[in-house]
Amino acid sequence: MHVLKKTIEVPAPREEVFSFFADAWNLERITPAELNFNIITKRPIELKKGAIIEYQLGLFGLKFGWLTRISEWNPPGSFVDEQLKGPYKYWHHTHRFTEEKGGTIIEDEVRYKLPFYPLGELAGPIVALQLGRIFNYREKIIRQIFDKESQPSAG
Repeated sequence: MHVLKKTIEVPAPREEVFSFFADAWNLERITPAELNFNIITKRPIELKKGAIIEYQLGLFGLKFGWLTRISEWNPPGSFVDEQLKGPYKYWHHTHRFTEEKGGTIIEDEVRYKLPFYPLGELAGPIVALQLGRIFNYREKIIRQIFDKESQPSAG
């Protein structure tokens, strides 16, 4: 089992941050463009326990589908998405939101298994680097969004 953990602190209230993540369409905003991420599920998508979301994305010139289910939904504190069909043998992504000093701490914990064990493990370092790069990009965009939104408006 592989684990990726990422923590980001943003200067915005927890309810506002959770609301951003509760809109599945924001996932396109925080995903690097070269992944050609596209939500297939028709709008509107009501995120709640049991919601199913279908995506398509491309990596290294290959296109593939991804189907996830929201397996836990605890607004505004946390939710979990799990892969039903996609590139991983197992994918379990926990999103946690904790109020801290007038802001919010966003914690991502992804537990995943690569397909085609044991051969698939040879790709482990490359997959870990790629996921790290994706989550670093997400952090950059999330900080831009919430730093802008927390600035007082001029006028």
